[in-house]
Amino acid sequence: MCTGVMAKCLGVTLILLSMIAFLANILLFFPGGKEIDNTNHLSEEVWYFGGILGSGFLMLLPANVFLDLKYNDCCGCCGNESCGKRFAMFSSIIFAGIGFLGAGYSFVISLISVRRGPKCLMDNNKWGYPFHDGDYLNDEALWSKCQEPKNVVPWNLILFSVLLIIAVLQMLLCTIQVVNGLLGTLFGDCCGGYRRV
Repeated sequence: MCTGVMAKCLGVTLILLSMIAFLANILLFFPGGKEIDNTNHLSEEVWYFGGILGSGFLMLLPANVFLDLKYNDCCGCCGNESCGKRFAMFSSIIFAGIGFLGAGYSFVISLISVRRGPKCLMDNNKWGYPFHDGDYLNDEALWSKCQEPKNVVPWNLILFSVLLIIAVLQMLLCTIQVVNGLLGTLFGDCCGGYRRV
């Protein structure tokens, strides 16, 4: 497969994953699927915008670069088109690194939130985090510590888990593009055979 075609496939997949991450982060602003009257009652990690910034907008930059690599020859260099394509593939490695960092940010935020659990109204009529060190993950009976919003525990757990999985997939795809970019830099676009410079 051509390195440019491979990059385009990775770009399309990253854009799709970015849209899902963006949507998941927006849904976190509606705990339990309901509008909340006080934004101070939202989990702290929701405000870090891991899905909107890290796996969302920041991932769109490398994804769009990957989409255009098949056709980008950087106007050639020294009159040699292949040289321009190689430079474009080399630059994709930098953008893959940016994407990896964005997905890493979303991964860390999501992991912290899954381990910490949601902010909710507890038995003592105070808002806080009733779970410690992910204890609620193995014991569903503990979920009753959250009285309001209704169903906030599975809501947060599912959405932050989705963001966690998306971040892992995005980091994997960016790593694949680093390898693909190195191959494209060293050997050029392999369609029609390797071109010697």
